[in-house]
Amino acid sequence: MTETVPRVIATEAALELIEKLKGKHGPLMFHQSGGCCDGSSPMCYPQGEFRVGEQDVLLGEIGGCPFYISRPQFEYWQHTQLIIDVVPGRGGMFSLEGPEGVRFHTRSRLFTDEELQRLHPVDAPP
Repeated sequence: MTETVPRVIATEAALELIEKLKGKHGPLMFHQSGGCCDGSSPMCYPQGEFRVGEQDVLLGEIGGCPFYISRPQFEYWQHTQLIIDVVPGRGGMFSLEGPEGVRFHTRSRLFTDEELQRLHPVDAPP
């Protein structure tokens, strides 16, 4: 069986921050919106603190945490792998990493033609 390609991954720095935040806040979840100001910063919440709606897509997991994206944003980025990293600075006001002096940051890269054939389906558990 061919291994599926994840639609979202995290750098080692992001995974370390996720573990630190899970130690402080318990289970977490992420949401990537299409907002103009924080569009490159996924928001990190305690799991269940953000209401996921019909316009949200479960893209995958990072660090054992579900990662959602708004459907309009998914339609725009569906041919790219999201790479979640950490950069200095303050993120969204309600995102849990704010007090740490860093923020999560989304980078992306285009999938290869071969990877497009092996993408993990959206809205399916990773």
